Amino acid sequence: MNKRIVGIDVARALAVIGMIIVNFKMVFGHSGSETLYQISSIFDGKAAATFVVLAGVGIAFATKNLLAPEHTAQLISRRNKILKRALLLFVIGISYIPIWPADILHFYGVYIPITILLISKKSNIILWTAIALVFLFPVLMLFMDYESFWDFTNYEYNQFWTVKGFMYNLFFNGFHPVIPWTAFMLIGLWWGRNALHSIPFILKSMKISLGIFIGIQIISKTVIYLLADGQPEIAQELSEILGTSPMPPLPIYMISGASIAIFIISTCIYISQKFESHVIIKYLAQAGQLALTFYVAHVVLGMGLMETIYPNSLGTYTITFSMSYAVLFSLGCIVFAHLWLKRYKTGPLERMIHKVISM
Repeated sequence: MNKRIVGIDVARALAVIGMIIVNFKMVFGHSGSETLYQISSIFDGKAAATFVVLAGVGIAFATKNLLAPEHTAQLISRRNKILKRALLLFVIGISYIPIWPADILHFYGVYIPITILLISKKSNIILWTAIALVFLFPVLMLFMDYESFWDFTNYEYNQFWTVKGFMYNLFFNGFHPVIPWTAFMLIGLWWGRNALHSIPFILKSMKISLGIFIGIQIISKTVIYLLADGQPEIAQELSEILGTSPMPPLPIYMISGASIAIFIISTCIYISQKFESHVIIKYLAQAGQLALTFYVAHVVLGMGLMETIYPNSLGTYTITFSMSYAVLFSLGCIVFAHLWLKRYKTGPLERMIHKVISM
């Protein structure tokens, strides 16, 4: 049986906290301090990418000891449970789209079945499939209008509940479209098959992923600078194609997001192995075990309650308020996780999902 890797739970906690910061900033507002806004923007596109890569790592961890022919029956059983989980995540995510259009969970409901199709394949096939998805997206952009159904001024998606609008959003131009975002989960599956308990492998992963991340940033900024030739308007237009923004999720963003995700996860594993008994590691690891609960809670409680109480104030707050609220909410999650796990083995939503898929 696989030993739980504390660093992966720590990485989950940091990914969720990063998503809370990004989403609270988007919903509540970000006027005021430019410095604080730039700090909060560090998490844009990276926290969510890390969250998806971690899901792929989790699938790898849950299945890699069952790939031998003698474990076929166990693998099928495990696969079916993961697929049931995917269906539940899809339903949960869709259920609160009216209050949170940028939900990622319903996308998981499609990422996961695609990933499951590849769990028995060789690692190089998984990696090349991920690469193919990354480069399929710009090809689709040649034939499909990425701005279809979008009002990017207000970040509102029209006709989401029509068949065409829904399919466009899910597979092509939503916040986390199946093409190419499934590649993040496949990268997690590919990387998670390795010896994640091994410090030499983790250090190697840290160095290579950081090198790729820095390299892609340098290439992106240099090419934009050279092609723009000092013209801000052209630089802005080029940034949409050659920059590292998650929308649209072009190859430079995908490579950047995957590399920083591996670096963050590797670093968390390394630090957690060195300081496993430290109280900060312990508390973050506990929060990471309730990552799904906290993701849903930050939507339903963190944003939903504020929208109910102050419906006309969303988008009007300062970045100081949004960041402060995000930090306080995250600290509340960490404390809740510590208290909850004194009595139960898994989080409230994780516990409910486990009961449903075990039926």
